Amino acid sequence: MKRINEYKKLFNVEKDIDLKELKSTYRNLVKAWHPDKFQAGDDKAAEAETKSKQIIDGYHFLVSIAPETIATNLDNYNETINSPIIDWQHKGQVLEVTFLDGNTYEFFGVNKALYIKLCQSDKMTRFAKRNIFNTFTYRKIKKSEVEA
Repeated sequence: MKRINEYKKLFNVEKDIDLKELKSTYRNLVKAWHPDKFQAGDDKAAEAETKSKQIIDGYHFLVSIAPETIATNLDNYNETINSPIIDWQHKGQVLEVTFLDGNTYEFFGVNKALYIKLCQSDKMTRFAKRNIFNTFTYRKIKKSEVEA
C-alpha cells in the first residue's frame, strides 16, 4: 500500500487511475527530469537519474493496477486464479502468488494474520479465492514457463 500511495503522490493521482491522464503526467515528468537535460557533474544530474528511474517504475506500476488494465485482463485473471497455487511469499503487506499456469500476481494490503490463515488452510486456492483474490488490489508481475 505504501508503494501505491507513493506513486500516486508522484503522479498526483487522487482516486482512480485514468490511463490518459497518467500518460500525460508521465510525459511531463520525464521531460522535466530527463538526465540528458543536466550536464555531467551537475548536482541535479544524479538526482535526475534517480528520479527518472522512479518515474518510469511508477508509471508501469500504476498502469498495471489501473481499472482499465484490470478490466482488459479480467478473463485471463479469472482463468489463472482457478488453477492451483504452487508458490507463495509474503513480505510486508504484499502477498506474491505463483500459479500452476506460470502466472505470478502481487496482492497489496494482505496482513500477516490473513497470510497465516492462508498457509494453514487445507484448501489454499479455495481460501484465497474467498478472502484474497477478489478483495485486494493486485497486479500481474510475470508469466513464466512451468514444466510439468
